[in-house]
Amino acid sequence: MTANLAMMREAAPRDAVIDPSINISVAMVEQYRGTVTVQGAPASLTGKVTLTGGTFEDGTTQKILGAGDYPVIGTPPPGAPEYRIGASITTDAVGYGAGVDLFYTPGAQRILGTATFAPLTATAESPAIPLDFQPVIETQVSSKFVQAGTPFTDQLTVTVTKHSWITVNGSPVPVLAEGTLYGPFDAQPAEANAPPGGAPVLGTESLTLTHPGAYVSPGTLVAPSSGFYTWVWSIDKQKQGENVKYLTDSFTDRFGHVAETSVAPFQPEAVSKANERLVKPGDAVTDTITVSSTNGAWLKQNGAPIPVIFEGTAYQVPGTLPPVQGGEIPEDAAPVGSVQVVTEGPGTYTSPAVTLPDAGFVTWVWEVRKSSQPEWVRPFLAADWRDDYGINVETHSVRWPISITSEVREYNVHKSGRAFDRITVTGFPDNHPDFTGDGYWGPDAKELTHTVYGPFATDTELTSDLPLEDAPVLTTVTTPAKNGVYDIGYTDEDAIRPAKPGYYVIVTSFEGDDRVHPFVSSPTDIWERFFVPGPEQPVSVVTQAQESAFVGDPFSDTALVQGTDIPKGAYLMFRAYGLQPPADAPVCEVPFFASAKVPVTQAGHYRSGETTVKKPGNVYWVETLYDQDGKVIAAGKCGAPGETTVVAERPPGTPPTPPVPQPPLPKPPTSLAETGSDGWMSFVWGGIAAALLATGGTLWFGRKLALYRERNGYVREEDTGIDDLMNE
Repeated sequence: MTANLAMMREAAPRDAVIDPSINISVAMVEQYRGTVTVQGAPASLTGKVTLTGGTFEDGTTQKILGAGDYPVIGTPPPGAPEYRIGASITTDAVGYGAGVDLFYTPGAQRILGTATFAPLTATAESPAIPLDFQPVIETQVSSKFVQAGTPFTDQLTVTVTKHSWITVNGSPVPVLAEGTLYGPFDAQPAEANAPPGGAPVLGTESLTLTHPGAYVSPGTLVAPSSGFYTWVWSIDKQKQGENVKYLTDSFTDRFGHVAETSVAPFQPEAVSKANERLVKPGDAVTDTITVSSTNGAWLKQNGAPIPVIFEGTAYQVPGTLPPVQGGEIPEDAAPVGSVQVVTEGPGTYTSPAVTLPDAGFVTWVWEVRKSSQPEWVRPFLAADWRDDYGINVETHSVRWPISITSEVREYNVHKSGRAFDRITVTGFPDNHPDFTGDGYWGPDAKELTHTVYGPFATDTELTSDLPLEDAPVLTTVTTPAKNGVYDIGYTDEDAIRPAKPGYYVIVTSFEGDDRVHPFVSSPTDIWERFFVPGPEQPVSVVTQAQESAFVGDPFSDTALVQGTDIPKGAYLMFRAYGLQPPADAPVCEVPFFASAKVPVTQAGHYRSGETTVKKPGNVYWVETLYDQDGKVIAAGKCGAPGETTVVAERPPGTPPTPPVPQPPLPKPPTSLAETGSDGWMSFVWGGIAAALLATGGTLWFGRKLALYRERNGYVREEDTGIDDLMNE
């Protein structure tokens, strides 16, 4: 017995039955992660674990678990400022424990069996877990392009990246957000985590956020000038007051997002100045424009200034006076030419050239039209622009070229006699010289000057390069600087009295002004020469052909025969050769025109008669003076200076040049003879023809016949009536 007792006692600890127990606990690692720990006795005990306010990692809330540690994830309710995670476990304890049950069966033997215990349960809950949330802002500007003076607005999209928007006592937690608008920049700024140092700031705006979703900025900031403006939105946790505990952290948007950038377009304009203030018809002129943006920076794209096309139009100003500055272009201002300048940023540019064909004032008007720009450029320009019409520094004066034709009345003038000249002036504007100036354009010059140079020993000194400043001057006469026919030498005030033998020439000059081009007639003009004979003068011939003509129009040559001993029966022949290209060397072999024999009775002018041609080219004249036997006294050379007529095609619409009406010559002074080699001026004008014939009328008639021939080319005497000669 003793031995059995000892054996039982030895086996008792090993075979003892433990009372079953279960335990569960919850421990949080962070706001949303924790661990559920299950402990049971015996260790093999398992049970059903149910979670509240959280889930297992696989997203379930219930599992059959034995002893151990199990990760859980918190799932707080939306908007909750705090929450708890709870856990419970239930296990069946059948078969466990040291208890027995006595089973009674009526009429049967009582039975002892293993006791059955109630299920084991345990619960646990974490401490209260305070929550926070993280709002995040994304924005996009309401409009990519904002005109200067227009408010900026930004569209905000707010989301929550942690938890959800917390509600306290039924109200959402307000969050203060601030937007900073940086700018202006002349180009799209590069995206970065933070603005560059010294970045300009236009201003800030605030918004109170109360929920996820869409917001629009207040629009209190206005574009002051052109440029790129970019938003940066932020939430500063430390500025949230008592709600600071509900925010996880501060938030700041990145700088330079394209979607968060607006552009205030720039306004390109120009200030221009005509490069050639005074020009003449046919000149090509340019304009200089200095361009800039007048409302801020000239914007850039892809690192380069945005190109802008400026269009300039040169307008012929109506009338003859300078234009009046104004915003509107007169309806009768005719465009002369238009040019374009592609500007690549602020600076100074020179326009292409425009040819100005007509005299008068021409003024530039520059403009920028959005419709003329490449499509991608147009949104960057604020508006169309055009400068004023008639700005004085943008205006050219295409000075009127005047034309002066003149002819001395007599070629041979006795020593101490008098010379007379008829001067025909055309080309002045009709109101010249009445313009008194306007402060920018100077007044009209009032006078033409007619200077009588001489005497010269030979006519070979009268060349186009004669240094007039060193030439001898006989006298000077002035006439008004206006269109008209002027006869000089007829009064005591303008008398031309050569005192010494030799050659004289009258040169007409105009100093020029802001409306009319300067003019100086050529000393080679044979119509403006006269001669005071000395003891002897060799016979010579000087010619002057018509310089130019249009195809189909008549043209001619003129010869000045000089000398004191012209043989009786002498005559002139004029021959015209061509047509030849201007670049070819002159060739005079077979003439296409030969004049009739033009009798030469004394020194003076003789005309060839007129001819025409049917195509353009150069015509070369050669004159030859013969004696009565056909022997050559003097002959010209092919291609000699002054002996070429350039024939050109008539421009479309150009009418034939009308003849200039010539008034009758004035009567010479009623004094004794002062002019002419034959002495006919010694008679008093106004006497009757019979008296003239009785006292030397034959000589007078011969002189008048020579003068008539001189002016009209050779005409047979039988075709000339006495009335024609008397009226010369």
